Amino acid sequence: MLGNIRLPVLVLAASSPAAGAGANIGVSALAALAAAITHVRAGRIDWRLVLWMAPPSIAGALIGGLLSGAVPGDALLIAIGVTLILFGFDLLQPRHRSQPALETEPNPAAAVVSGAAIGLLGGFVGLILGALRIGALLRFVGGDAFRAVGTNALVGFFLGVAGVLGHLANGVDWTLLGVGAGASIPGALLGARFTGRLDERQLLRAVGGVLLVAGSAMIVQGVV
Repeated sequence: MLGNIRLPVLVLAASSPAAGAGANIGVSALAALAAAITHVRAGRIDWRLVLWMAPPSIAGALIGGLLSGAVPGDALLIAIGVTLILFGFDLLQPRHRSQPALETEPNPAAAVVSGAAIGLLGGFVGLILGALRIGALLRFVGGDAFRAVGTNALVGFFLGVAGVLGHLANGVDWTLLGVGAGASIPGALLGARFTGRLDERQLLRAVGGVLLVAGSAMIVQGVV
């Protein structure tokens, strides 16, 4: 979920900002795949949500990647950062025990719309936006919190692959992609294993904390 922290490093190290963004979204895709494999084995994937969210996410990421070289994204990064912080605070709010965070059936329309919107934004800025998607899953789409985490990782992989394809026209720094993937995949595997060891309330608090950190980092990135 913290590809936004890695993004400015790769953008600075790459031959161009667009090439760095393309490398970053590729690294995030491979890390998401590593995490998703662990979640698949543990049964933490909602395949209905994958079918609803992945196709619009792919389409949006392709379009966003193609547009990335033509439009400045600082204001967009700040807006996404503010959204993440709002989601984070929402998840950290105490809830009554008789009202679990998620016990409704998933909303297909919310899944499709959020998948397309997040795919477009992610392809544009060079991020799979896992933090924003998990916030949308928990806040709007519905379903089981643990499977939302696994579903988020798998949809993020598809978005990341589409984002790389969309960035091909503007260039991708393949060397940085390889180095970043080698450093990120072990952490993604470890994080996926920890998911199943938390109860739902702890998981939601952990996700809320990650959203606050990711949102703050994205705002700083957009301002600087």
